[in-house]
Amino acid sequence: MESALKMALDRQGYRLIGEGGAVKVCHWCKESLKSGRGCYKQKFYGIASHRCIQMTPNVHQCNEMCLFCWRYQGFQLGNDNPVDPVELIEGAIEAHRKLIVGWKGDPRVPKARFEEAWNPDQVAISLSGEPTMYKYLSDLLSECHKRGIRTFLVTNGTGPAVLEKLDPLPFQLYVTLAAADEGTFNRLCAPQTPRLWENLQKTLELLPSLGCRTVIRHTLVKGWNLEDPDGFAALDRVGDPDFIEPKGYVWVGDSRNRLSPQNMPSFREIVSFGNRVAEQNGLALLDSDETSRVCLLGDPSTNRWVGSPPVPGSL
Repeated sequence: MESALKMALDRQGYRLIGEGGAVKVCHWCKESLKSGRGCYKQKFYGIASHRCIQMTPNVHQCNEMCLFCWRYQGFQLGNDNPVDPVELIEGAIEAHRKLIVGWKGDPRVPKARFEEAWNPDQVAISLSGEPTMYKYLSDLLSECHKRGIRTFLVTNGTGPAVLEKLDPLPFQLYVTLAAADEGTFNRLCAPQTPRLWENLQKTLELLPSLGCRTVIRHTLVKGWNLEDPDGFAALDRVGDPDFIEPKGYVWVGDSRNRLSPQNMPSFREIVSFGNRVAEQNGLALLDSDETSRVCLLGDPSTNRWVGSPPVPGSL
């Protein structure tokens, strides 16, 4: 990894693990520690935000340069020295603890809550980069599950061959679908290699056969992709996920160099979009979170709805 990238990531609060792994404590982990208020994933899926590690196996590798991405995009397309999966998850736990240790003496943080945070039971494999480009992804998932840590894997959907071979599968698989047609995909997601739209379609076709909970996330950017809910709904029918998350773009991070505040849809527009997708697919708007500018669509009768924290292998 180039030294300039390392310096940029360090300034932004990342803690690096070998050549590619990284951890960063998210806002909601801190908020949960001090006030008990969790992120929308806690509200929707029953996780505990203060017990969640936000990490990536390859912070500097991605095959897209999405305009809406808030990350520092010092990406490359190959890593000849990926981090060993045992080293990665152990390093992630250690880095997470170092980043939260300062909260131990904060009077706003109950001792029991801090002890829970010290022993995370949830990992969001996202943060930055495309995780399906990490060649030991199955082993990483296995190492997490051995430690009783649930896995939420977030992907741009361009690695269907990797997803098809995953063993074990993550507890929950997120696929970002930010365009309803190839032209918008090429302009908004800026693919760096050929056939990524085609690969994304293959991932959607694969999703119904996977034995894990699946979520399609629509990152909504006003002036770019908000105007075609029917097109998104048609693609959602192919993927047939357990849940759909229409989520509004927020003008933060490096995306401010590429987009403007006017590209943020209002919460009303996000909910309107979600209601239209739900109507087209026979679903319902199950929940929403205005702070995070997101709503949750699904079948209200599904047995995959959780009202309490799930555990690995419980589906």
